[in-house]
Amino acid sequence: MAEEQAQQPVVLELRKIYLGNLSIEVPDAPEIFNAELNPQITLGISHQIAQLKEEGFFGIRLRLTVTAKNTSDDKVIYLIEAEQGGVFEIRGLEERYMHHALNVYCTTTLYPYARETVSSAVIDAGFPPLYLAPINFEAIYQQQLAQQQQQQAAEPAEPVEGSDS
Repeated sequence: MAEEQAQQPVVLELRKIYLGNLSIEVPDAPEIFNAELNPQITLGISHQIAQLKEEGFFGIRLRLTVTAKNTSDDKVIYLIEAEQGGVFEIRGLEERYMHHALNVYCTTTLYPYARETVSSAVIDAGFPPLYLAPINFEAIYQQQLAQQQQQQAAEPAEPVEGSDS
């Protein structure tokens, strides 16, 4: 069995990309277009991973939440939520590499599409273009792993039932 796995070729491919959801809110339109704006942009990002029915296929949804607030009065100028999805075929990887591929490779692949979707939505909503900087998903992944290790190290060991000291 181990030889069979070692000989299996590695497949790591994007099979389908799609826009899962797009929401744009401009709470004070049309008055906002006559106001003097000094936007402060915040970006929230998360992703979900789902094993699909067909073995070796995974659905990844990368969600971006972009909020622009006016610094002078803290009012929301616009709020955009975009969910970029992809179907990936991943085979022949060891578990640790699989986890990395799903959390780094897939999100890195989807991000430029999500960024373009947000950029187009901002323009379509009547505002100047917005450029979202590239994101280092590898650094985010490593940071999350380090946090998990710290949490596990901080948890007290469970006493073994039935043992007397």
